[in-house]
Amino acid sequence: MANAPKKIALSAAPAEPGASLAEFAAAPAPSGSAQTFGAPAAALTQIQDQLRAAAEMGLAETRSAYGKAKVAATEAVDALETSYAAARAGVVAINAKALESLTANVEANFDFVKSAFAVGGFADYVALQSAFASARLDAAAGQAKAIGELAQKTAVDSLEPIKAQVAKSFKLAL
Repeated sequence: MANAPKKIALSAAPAEPGASLAEFAAAPAPSGSAQTFGAPAAALTQIQDQLRAAAEMGLAETRSAYGKAKVAATEAVDALETSYAAARAGVVAINAKALESLTANVEANFDFVKSAFAVGGFADYVALQSAFASARLDAAAGQAKAIGELAQKTAVDSLEPIKAQVAKSFKLAL
C-alpha cells in the first residue's frame, strides 16, 4: 500500500484522561502543522482585517450621511418657520388693510347720509348720490388693489424661504 494517505500522529495529545489542557497546549506541535494551519490562519486574519475596515468605512459614511440629513432637516424646518412667520405677518397686514378700508367705507357712508339730509332738492340729491357712488367705486378699486398687492407680497414672502431651501436641496443632491 504505497499510495495510502499518511496519518499524522498526535504525539502531543495527553496520554491520560486526567491530563490538563495546559500540558496539551505546551506540547510541541506535530511536524508540518505550522505550514498546514499557518497559511489559512494568515488569510483568515487578512479577511477579518478587510471586513473590519469595510465595516468602519461603512459606519463613517453612514455617520456622514446622517449628519448631512440632520442638517438638511434642520434647514428645512427653519425655512418652514420663516415661511410661516412671513405668512402670519402678511395676513396681519392684509387684515389691518381690510379693517382700514372698512372704516373708511363706513365713515364715507355716514358722511353721505349727513349730506343727504342737508340737500335742498331732488336734483341736488341725485348729483350727491352720483358723486358718492363714483367716489366709492374709485375707493373700492384702490382698496382692492392695495389688498391684492399685500396678498401678492405675502405669497412671495411666504414661499421664498421654501423655494430657496428646495433649490439648495436639489443643488446638494446633484
